[in-house]
Amino acid sequence: MPLMPNGHVAPPHPRRRSIPSACLIGEWPGPRRGASAQAREHASEVRVRGFPPSVGRSTLRVPGLDRAIMSGVSGMGGREGGGQGPDLLQRREDVRQANFLELFVDLVLVFALAGVVNRVARDIVSDDVLARWRAMAYMLVLSLPLIWLWITTAHITSWFDPRRRKIQYIVLASAFGLLVMSSSLPSAFIGRGLAFVLPYVILQLGRPLILIPTLRGHPLQQLYRRSLPWNVVSAGIFFAGAAVSGGARAALWGAAVTVDIVAAQLRWPAPGRPEPPVSAWATDSKHHLPERYQQFLMIALGETVLAVGTTFTSQPITLATSALLVVAFLSTVLLWRIYFYRSGQVLAEALATARDRDAAGRATGTAHVLMVLGIVATAVGFEAVLKHPAGLPEPAWLITSLGGPALFLYGRIRLERIVFNRLSLRRVVAIAALAAAAIPLDFAPPLVAPVVAGLVLLAVALADAHRAAGRPPEAPSPAH
Repeated sequence: MPLMPNGHVAPPHPRRRSIPSACLIGEWPGPRRGASAQAREHASEVRVRGFPPSVGRSTLRVPGLDRAIMSGVSGMGGREGGGQGPDLLQRREDVRQANFLELFVDLVLVFALAGVVNRVARDIVSDDVLARWRAMAYMLVLSLPLIWLWITTAHITSWFDPRRRKIQYIVLASAFGLLVMSSSLPSAFIGRGLAFVLPYVILQLGRPLILIPTLRGHPLQQLYRRSLPWNVVSAGIFFAGAAVSGGARAALWGAAVTVDIVAAQLRWPAPGRPEPPVSAWATDSKHHLPERYQQFLMIALGETVLAVGTTFTSQPITLATSALLVVAFLSTVLLWRIYFYRSGQVLAEALATARDRDAAGRATGTAHVLMVLGIVATAVGFEAVLKHPAGLPEPAWLITSLGGPALFLYGRIRLERIVFNRLSLRRVVAIAALAAAAIPLDFAPPLVAPVVAGLVLLAVALADAHRAAGRPPEAPSPAH
C-alpha cells in the first residue's frame, strides 16, 4: 500500500472503468444482448474520468453512437444483426462509403477479369484465324455476366444495409459465385459450361427470392417480383447454351446476358401491370453507388496491371517486352487520369444534384460498362503483343490495342455528357486518330500499336490539363 507524507496508508484509489478505445473514434460495439431499455438510452453518454483537466469529469458524447447502438453496427446476433423486414433497408444517412466486405468482392472481380484477359489472349494469338476473331466475341460473353453480377451486388448494398447479417451472406455468396465462374473460364466453351452458368443463375434467382419476403409493404418488393420472370427467361437460355459448345454456346450466353441487361434497363417490363414506384437505377444522396462505380474503374485498371505483370514474368526479358511493360503501365496511368479528371472525380456530386436520378443512374452504369470493356480489351492487346513482340501484327491484335482505348474514350464521352452536359471534342478527335492509325500500323511491328495508343491517350490528358490551367475547378452541371 502506498504511504502518504504523514506516514499513514493511502486509501485505495477508486476503480475506474476502462473505456473501449473504439468508442473514442466513434465506433461503439453496442450494449450486450438483453440490456434494458434504460441501459440502451444512456449507453451513448460515456462518463470519462482520469483525463486531463481540459476533459476532467465532463460527459463525452461519442459521435454516431446512438445510431450505432440502434442499428446494430456490430452485425452480431439478435434483431440488430439479423435484420428483418424494413430493418434490412439502408438508412441513407448512415452509410456513405463501401464497407470492407464490398471491397472483398472487388478483389474477386479483379481475379475474374484477369482470367477473362488470359482466356481471350490465348485464342487471340492462335494460328487459327477463326479462333482469333471468335476470341473477340468470347471477351464480351465472358466479361458481361461477371460485370453484371458485380453491378447487381453493388445495387443491393446501395439499397440495403451491408452491416446486416442477411445482406452480408448475400454479398459473400456473390463473391463466391464470381470465384467459381472465374475458375471455369479456361474451358468455359468446351467442357465446364455448367460451372460458369450455375453460380450466375443461382444468384440471379436466389437473391430476389431471399429479399422479396423481407420487403413486405415496400415498393422494392414489386421491383424484385418483376425481375424474377426475366431472370427465369435468361436462366433458360443460359442452360440451353451449356448444353451445346463452341460458337453456339457463346451465342446463347450472349443472348441470355443481353436479356438480363436490357430488361433491367427497361425496368423489367410486365404487361398489364403499372410501372413500379421506384427504380433500381435511381441514385441517392449518400454517394455510395457513384463511389462504387469509381471503384469499378479501379478494379479494371488493377486487372490490367495484374494481367500484364503476370504475362511479363513468363516471357523472355528483351528490349521489346521491357518497353511494352513500361508502355502498358504508363497507358494504365493515363486511363486513370483521363477518367478521374474531371468527370469521374465529381461524379458523386453530379448524380446527387441530377433532376432525373433514374435516367442518370442508367446512363452512368452504361458508361462505366463501356469503359471497363475498353480497359479489358486494352489488356488483351498488351498480352498479345507481349507474347508476340516481333513480326507483323494480326488485325485482331490491332483491334484490341487500338479499339480498347477507343471504346474507353467513347464511354468517357458518355460520362462527360452525364456530368457536364457537353460533348468532349478532344475525345472524339482521339477516337478518330486511333481509327486512322489502324491501316498504317498493320505494316509496323506489333509494339508500335500500343505506343501509338499511349501517345493518343497522353495527348488527351495534356489537352485536359491545358484546358483546366489557371481556372478554378469546374462544378458539375448534370444533363439529367
